[in-house]
Amino acid sequence: MNHVRPPGAASTVWRPIPRCALRRPPLRAVRTEGTRIHLDDGRVLIDGIASWWTACHGYNHPHIRRAAERQLRDMPHVMFGGLTHGPAELLAERLAALLPGDLNHVFFADSGSVAVEVAMKMAAQYWLNRGVRTRTRFLAFAGGYHGDTFATMAVCDPDEGMHALFGPLLPAHAILPLPRDAASTAALHAYLDEHGETIAGVLVEPCVQGAGGMIFHPREVLQRVRAAADRHGLPLILDEIFTGFGRTGTMFACDGADGEAGIVPDIVTLSKALTGGTMALSAAVARDWIFDGFLSDNPMHALMHGPTYMANPLACAAANASLDLFETEPRLAQAAAIFDRLRAGLAPCRDLPGVQDVRVLGAIGVVELDTIFDMNALKAALVAAGVWVRPFRNIVYLTPALTITTEDLDRLCEAIFRVLRSTK
Repeated sequence: MNHVRPPGAASTVWRPIPRCALRRPPLRAVRTEGTRIHLDDGRVLIDGIASWWTACHGYNHPHIRRAAERQLRDMPHVMFGGLTHGPAELLAERLAALLPGDLNHVFFADSGSVAVEVAMKMAAQYWLNRGVRTRTRFLAFAGGYHGDTFATMAVCDPDEGMHALFGPLLPAHAILPLPRDAASTAALHAYLDEHGETIAGVLVEPCVQGAGGMIFHPREVLQRVRAAADRHGLPLILDEIFTGFGRTGTMFACDGADGEAGIVPDIVTLSKALTGGTMALSAAVARDWIFDGFLSDNPMHALMHGPTYMANPLACAAANASLDLFETEPRLAQAAAIFDRLRAGLAPCRDLPGVQDVRVLGAIGVVELDTIFDMNALKAALVAAGVWVRPFRNIVYLTPALTITTEDLDRLCEAIFRVLRSTK
């Protein structure tokens, strides 16, 4: 077959974008600092999404850089099979201390999708180790997104679109509406009453379904999911890859806030902001009772997973430095200030034609539109306004670094308002 490569398309780099977007070549970044992305043509953009929600302290924070430089000199990597090292041991101890309850057992991986797969494998193998072979499915929720690998695609919203193509290849799991009200809560319990013996675990994004459309839900929903999992003796997995490390206004979304009670998941997944946006690293953290299900003299009862770059020392050093900053700098107070500024700054968008909703939670601001007719034109207009904002589906959103200045945050909000006003 003959294929015509779009003009200007790179011949060697396969990018994570639709083919139609190749008509606009990607911008070439040459340097980052704070909340700024410097381009090779001299333009400087204010980053409104912290590089897919990772750079919570801004780019190139000197404390993280110094820690990475020290670790790079000493030992950038060593295999974790049969060996151990200080940065991973320290990080595991600190994560266990930060997380609620007895989430004491940290398994390191290198990406969010893999962390979710590890969590699913923990839940499934927990039952297998007990001799239970009927629990072969997971229960997840409509609007959810948990990754792009085959196991995680199968627990994403099947109608979300991104993974619909792969439907015939994926195992069938239960995807139900979130228990937002009495009817959906009753439906959840009814499903588990009938099919609970087939379920290995329950998987949900707490408070915000991120890539599924920045869909918010109150902590009461988590409490209902927790209660349903407890009623049927099921492990509850919280996917905090997006929401962890201050993004929703608390250190973790499962924590209580403003008088609301938090919950303790049985397994939690972490990534993205774990290293402050410096290195690839993820973790699946389990409670004592999950971990105890793998304690056995039978070698086949060990968790059957072993990433090559598991607990990479360089990444662990960056993550420890990131946690230092949460301890020594006022990140949660900064998230609260961002909430107030986003709520005021995005409010004028409510009156624009085609705007369905404007919502803010923690350091997340969302403008939901009826539709985005020309996504590439919208992205180009935002760049022309001097900001790096990446709308998707019908959503324009901000997830800035927690260290962003009020001036930069105001410029981001103003740019979104001006661009949407001119393009609708």
